[in-house]
Order: sequence, then structure tokens, then C-alpha cells
Amino acid sequence: MSTQKDTSLSRSERRHKEIRLALRVFRYFLPYKWAMLVALIASGVVSATTAGTAWLIKPALDDIFIRQDAQALIYVPLAFIALTALKGVGRYVQNWCMHFSALRVIEKLRQELFHKIINLPLHFYEEAQVGALMSRVINDVGMIRQSLPAFIQIIRQVITMISLLYVVFQQNFELACWAVVVLPVAGFPLSLFSRALRRYGRKNAEVNASISSMLQELLSGIRVIKAFATEKEETDRFNKENAKIIRINFRQSCVSELSSPVMEFIGALGIGLVIWYGGREVVQGNMTPGTFFAFMGALAMLYSPFKTLNGANMNVQNALAGAERVFAILDDPALKTEKGGGLDVNEPFRELAFRNVTLRYGDESVPALRGITLTVRSGERIAFVGPSGAGKTTLVNLIPRFYVPQEGEITLNGRPLGDYSLASLRRSVAMVSQDAFLFDTTIAENIAYGRDPALPLDMERVRRAAAAAYADGFVSELPGGYETLIGERGVRLSGGQKQRLTIARAILKDAPLLILDEATSALDSESEHMVQKALDNLMLNRTSLIIAHRLSTILEADRIVVMECGQIVDIGRHEELLGRCELYTRLYNMQFRALDEPCGTETASTES
Repeated sequence: MSTQKDTSLSRSERRHKEIRLALRVFRYFLPYKWAMLVALIASGVVSATTAGTAWLIKPALDDIFIRQDAQALIYVPLAFIALTALKGVGRYVQNWCMHFSALRVIEKLRQELFHKIINLPLHFYEEAQVGALMSRVINDVGMIRQSLPAFIQIIRQVITMISLLYVVFQQNFELACWAVVVLPVAGFPLSLFSRALRRYGRKNAEVNASISSMLQELLSGIRVIKAFATEKEETDRFNKENAKIIRINFRQSCVSELSSPVMEFIGALGIGLVIWYGGREVVQGNMTPGTFFAFMGALAMLYSPFKTLNGANMNVQNALAGAERVFAILDDPALKTEKGGGLDVNEPFRELAFRNVTLRYGDESVPALRGITLTVRSGERIAFVGPSGAGKTTLVNLIPRFYVPQEGEITLNGRPLGDYSLASLRRSVAMVSQDAFLFDTTIAENIAYGRDPALPLDMERVRRAAAAAYADGFVSELPGGYETLIGERGVRLSGGQKQRLTIARAILKDAPLLILDEATSALDSESEHMVQKALDNLMLNRTSLIIAHRLSTILEADRIVVMECGQIVDIGRHEELLGRCELYTRLYNMQFRALDEPCGTETASTES
């Protein structure tokens, strides 16, 4: 007994959830209520003309073919043509209004979803799958587009059914009762099909997101796949996900296709009863053949929209499944967008101070940074060294507030970082990392990335920045010069060329604080030499924080911060640390001894 109550309660809750979800989707269509109203009126015209076409069957048979009325021979065909033309106009207007409003809603939803996603903190992207996010923005929002057209179609079919019911009851009340007695029976399978379609729609969206993530990962890592000759293994992995999609789509199709014959069979029961009862009435002379065939025509048209409701219902269920996944991101209280203060960084850089800063990633018990206390003054060149996992990159990522520490405080010019707006804070910091990311656009647009889009592109400043980064030479030799498209992630350029363009981008940004995160670690010796010259130009008259892979690049730093296990071990100049700091001495000896040995020995990694 309690189990039945729990089941009915869960069904009731599920029904209320669906209604709330549908109403929320519907609110996005409210700004286009005029289009919805016109679509409803047009659907009423389509329904009325459908019923009018059914009504014309009686005068066509009785007046033209049986009584051979010459006048009817004129007005019945003309009425049929007029009704068909009016129906076509109504259908076109209805579809135009539905698609207009649906596409506008897609635009609005995609804007809201992308705005939410792109303003989420950096740690969200470290946990989320890019392909799954792409699927939410493209596929799931696209599924919502079906909701209003399907809703209008349901209304149109209901109006059509009401109009046709009027025709059949007006023709013969008793016969109509026999015809519609089976309609309530169709409600039960329609409800079962709705739940199944909704379930498969949700699964389909999830699997599509999964395969999008896999494709994004595989195509981004195609060089690694080919280097390890794992095409067959990755193809097998893709085939498994692809087969899963096919299975779910097949089951969804089976449910959808099963609903049609079930509905047709229920309709056939009603039609069979009508033929038996109506045929007997015609044989006994109680009904004219025209009346009977007009009734049958209206009845056939009546069952058609009832079957169409199943297809519309499938679209509604898919739309609700997509809406669930979209609103899951928009409404998730755990997904909080980044927020800064109200102040702009509009004064010269004087000092950046870390006071007892501690940071943990997520729910990890071991902190990534522990008790960091450090002051950076204007014009200083400070280097960070230490083994992998020491926390060097994590530390500098706190400055533009990519992460927010749980304990301690970071101040800029005496004010907490949280008091400044994120945009102005990040505009005051230029970062160059070993991952030289470039966009699939022109070289000029990449160098000037982040400029005010309302202002024209200043090519003179772009060229000066490129020259200072030692990039002007190779750019000028390209067929398109600064208008050359460089491909996705700059695939058409070498590593050194890409790095020099990112340095040119940082030079053009002209931020007072510079962060170099192992900017030369992935380059060969010749490229490193050229990039190091570009970095020297970049660091002129700027406060610089340098994460070093090769200690030879930071020997002249004003201070060297030695880190290990998220803590600062020692701070000083190269001469002071050598011998005093055991970790620094060990790192220095490992690297410089390797340079002195003929064959070279492996050096311990000092990357973050």
C-alpha cells in the first residue's frame, strides 16, 4: 500500500517538475507573444479549413453525384480550392511565427548559457569536459527549439479535433458517440510513451555530450595518437561510444514507432464500429451515403491529428530533456560566476604583498600553498624555482585571481585584490606561459588581442610590438604578412614563432606587472635564445615574476624565491642562496654539472 503511495507521489512530483520546466521554457517565448498569438490564430485557421474540407464531402456526394445539382458542381469545387489555399496560407504563417520565435529563444538561451560558462572560475574548467560544455551550448539548447513548435502543433491538433468533432456530431450524434468511445483508451499508452521518450531523450543528450568530449579530446591530441600509433585503440574506443548512441537512438525510435501502430489500432477500433453501425443505417435508409462518407472523412481526419500528437509529444519530451540539462548549469548554486570589487586599478604599481596565504584545491586536505608571505616591489625582477609540484604556478595564478585563497590576504598597492574589478586587475597583469596559445585568426588580431573592439586596429603599434618581440622578421616573410591566418592554436607556426607572438601580445598590452611561467622551457636552444632576447625587451621597466625551468635564465634576478611542497624555503640572490639553501644548491649543481658532462645526464624536472 505504501509502495503504491510512494509511486504515485513520485509520479506527482515528476509531473509537477515537468510543468514547472515547461512553464520556465515558455517564459523565454513571452517576449514574442505577438508571434505566438499570430501562430495560434493561424493554427485555428488551419484547423477550421480542415474541418470545412471534411464537411464538403457530404454536398459533393449528395448534391453532385447523387442529385446531380449543376449549381453545386460550381460552388463545391470552388469552396474546396478556397479552403485549401486558406489552409496553406495559415500553415505558412504559423510555421514562420514558430520558427522566428524559436530561433530568437535559442539565441537568448545560448547567450545566457555561454555568459554563465565563460564567467565561471578557472577551477571549473579543470574539472569539466570541454566537449560536454560544447554539447550543452549547441545540442541541448537546440533541442529546446522544438518546444514551442511542438506546443503550437499540439494546440492546432486539439483545435482540429474539436472542429472535426463538431462536424461528426453535427452529421450524426449516435454515430459520433460510437466513434469517439475509444478516444479515452488512447490516453493511457500516450502517457506511457511520454515517459519513455523523455527518459531516452535525457540519455541521448548525455551520450551526445560524452562523445563530443571524446571527439574534442582525440582531435586535440591527434599528434600524440599518431606518435604512439594508437589509431586502432582510439577507433575502438570511439566505436563503443558511437554504438551506445545508436542503441539509445534505436530504442527511442522503437518507442516512437510503436506508438503509431498502437494509436492506429485504437483508431481502427473506432472506425470499425462506425462502419458497422453507419453501414447498417444506410442500408436501412436512415442515412444518406453523402452523410455517411462525410462522417467517415471527418472521422479519418479526426484520428490523424490524434496520431500526430504522439510525434509532437516526442518533440516536447526531447525539448524538456534538453531544458533540464541547460537549466542545470544556469541554476546550479555551486557554479558561481567570478565576482570582483568595484575599484579600477588606475594608479602606478607600487607593491604586491602576500600575507600568510594558504590555498587548497577543492576538497583536498593537503594545501597546494601553505603560509606564503612575500612582498614584491615596483621594478623588481623576482624568480621562482623549485621541483615539480612546489606551487610556483599556483602562486602566480593567485595574482589575477584565477584562484582565491582560503586563508591569508593578497594586497595590491595596499588594497586587497578582492576590492578591484576583475577586468581592471587582469588588464594590469601580462602573462606569458610555456603554452603559447593563439587564436585561429590573423597574426595582427592575435597580437592586438584584448584591445577595445570599438577602436580601429593600430597596425603601427602592432608592428612595434612584433619588432620588440623579434617577430617582425618572420611575419614579414609570410605571404600574407600580418594578415596571415595562422590556423587553430597557431598550427602553421613553429614553437619559437608562436612564443614570440605571445610576447608581442604582452608587449602591446603594456601591463605594469609581468608574469613569465616557464616561457622558454619547451623551446630548442636557437629558439630559446631568440625568445629570451624578446623577453628581455618585455621585462624592461616592468615588475617581473619569473618561473624558471633553466636556472641560467634567472641568475641576475633581484631575488630568487625557492619553493618546495607549497612553501617558501628561502629567498635571496643567487650568490646568497648558493651554499646556504640546500635545495637551490642541489638544483643548481644538477643543471650545471649536466652542462659540463660530455654525454649529459638527466636533470631533475623543476617544472611546476
